[in-house]
Amino acid sequence: MAKKASIEKDISTEEKIKEAARKLFTTRGYAATRTRDIAQEAGINLALLNYYFRSKEKLFHIIRTESLHKIGEEIVRIIYQEETSLEEKIQKLVAYYTETLTKEPDLPLFVLTEIRNNPEQLADKIGIRDKVMHSVLMQQIMQGVMAGKLRPIHPVHFIINTISLTVFPFVAGPMLKLVANLDESAFAALTAERKELVPQWVMMTMTQPDKQQ
Repeated sequence: MAKKASIEKDISTEEKIKEAARKLFTTRGYAATRTRDIAQEAGINLALLNYYFRSKEKLFHIIRTESLHKIGEEIVRIIYQEETSLEEKIQKLVAYYTETLTKEPDLPLFVLTEIRNNPEQLADKIGIRDKVMHSVLMQQIMQGVMAGKLRPIHPVHFIINTISLTVFPFVAGPMLKLVANLDESAFAALTAERKELVPQWVMMTMTQPDKQQ
């Protein structure tokens, strides 16, 4: 019983540290967050934090990997839905990306670094290797092409357009705020507006001209 209680305590402490780190990384950013701050937020001493996680970098990497896996699970859930149309899936994907990146704005930079350093490992972390190309969403795209409703383009164009149109504003957020003179609330309103606009733009690029309204 004592051993079980110790394991439960260890898990609880580890989760407390990760939750504290997740909160500070999100609100302050990686560079401005110190391990001492994380320990204080978690209500533990610095030595205990170092016992569980050897460095801030390792802790950051673990948290971001968990976030990516969660995102991957939700993406797979959306693109494998039998009951939703292609347009509805795009709307759901854009909304989910936008809401997630609003909460974790530094996540895209982490992903870009992982893509550059180890794309195969990243695909495994997200848990979507081979799943996108075999999804209901891809079947709907191919059916639309065969029916003459969608342009005969490679489905990967859909992936590129959807992700880039949704993610880029968060990657370039600091620059966009300066160039367009946007404060945080104005930038948030802009990204919220894009939740409605991006699905329309993606569908416009895919739909045959004579099929558009």
